Amino acid sequence: MKLVVITGCLGLIGSYITRKCLELGWKVYGIDSMTYAANENFLQEFLENKNFLFIKEDISKINYLPDCDYVINVAAESHVGNSIIDSTNFINTNVLGVQNILNLIKNKPSNVAEKPILLHFSTDEVYGDILSGSHTEEHLLKPSNPYSASKAAADMLVLAWSRTYGINYVIVRPTNNYGIGQYPEKLIPLSVKLLQRGKKIKLHNKGTPVRNWLHSDDTAEAVIAIIQSGVKNEIFNISGNYEQTNKETVYQIIENYFDSKVNPEDYIDYSYVREGQDVRYSLDDKKLQSLGWKPKKIFTQEISNIVKYYKNTFKW
Repeated sequence: MKLVVITGCLGLIGSYITRKCLELGWKVYGIDSMTYAANENFLQEFLENKNFLFIKEDISKINYLPDCDYVINVAAESHVGNSIIDSTNFINTNVLGVQNILNLIKNKPSNVAEKPILLHFSTDEVYGDILSGSHTEEHLLKPSNPYSASKAAADMLVLAWSRTYGINYVIVRPTNNYGIGQYPEKLIPLSVKLLQRGKKIKLHNKGTPVRNWLHSDDTAEAVIAIIQSGVKNEIFNISGNYEQTNKETVYQIIENYFDSKVNPEDYIDYSYVREGQDVRYSLDDKKLQSLGWKPKKIFTQEISNIVKYYKNTFKW
C-alpha cells in the first residue's frame, strides 16, 4: 500500500488520479483550495472511501506534509486566457506554490522515513509551439504566454531543488486533457455551455491551432505506471496521440450536441484573435511508452458521452 498526497484533487486530472489511487487501495491525503474550478461532487464521492482524507488549503500556504511515498502536485491555475488578463494567481499558485511544496519536502526529517518523491504536473505548453514533428523531453522550454511561463518556471524550480537539495522528482508534461468533470472554461465543456445558452462558440485564430487530446483517465494511468515502475528524477511527456485543429474539435462537439443535422458554421464566431497563440502542440512520448503505458481512450468514441454529460449537467 502506498501513501500519496494529491494536490488539486478536485480538479479534472487530480480527480482521475485520486480515483485510481483509491481503487488500488492506496491512502490519499487530498489537498485542494476549492477555487471556482473545483468539483465539489468529487469531494462527496472521495469522502465515502475510508482511505481518503481531505484538507482545504492553498498549496502556497500549506505548512505541513504528512509522511508519504509521493506528493503528486496537480494543483495549478491553468486557463491561458485568464493568465493573459492577470497573471497574479498563476505566479502565486504555479510558482510560489511549487516552491512551498519543495521546501516542505526539503525540510522533512529523514530519521523516520525517506522523503517523498515529488511527481509534478507540468504541461506540453512549456515547449511552445512546433509546426512539424514533436517535442521530446530534451527540447528547450519556450513558453508563449503567462500560464506556460509560470509552469516552465516551476519545472526549473523542481530541477534546481533536486540538484541543490537532493529532492527526488518526476516531471510529467501531458497534452490537452479532456474528460467528465472539467470546469466549463476549457474548449469542450465551454462549447457545450455556449450552445446551451444559444451563444456562438468563439474560436481563436479561425480555429486553425492544432491540439493533441489526452483523456484524463489515460493521464491517471500514466501516473500509476510511473509510480509502479519506481523510476525517479526523470521527465516524461504524455501524449494522447490524437491531433486535430480546434475547428475540427468544435465541429464534433456541435454535431454531437444536436439530435438533427445542422450546419456547424452557424454556431461559430471566428472574430477573436488570442495574444501569444500557439499554432500547434505535439509531444513525443516514446520514453513513457517504454514503461508499458499507452493511451487507451479514443477521442471520437468518448466525445459523444462527454458532450451528452455537459448538455445535461449545467455548471455555473
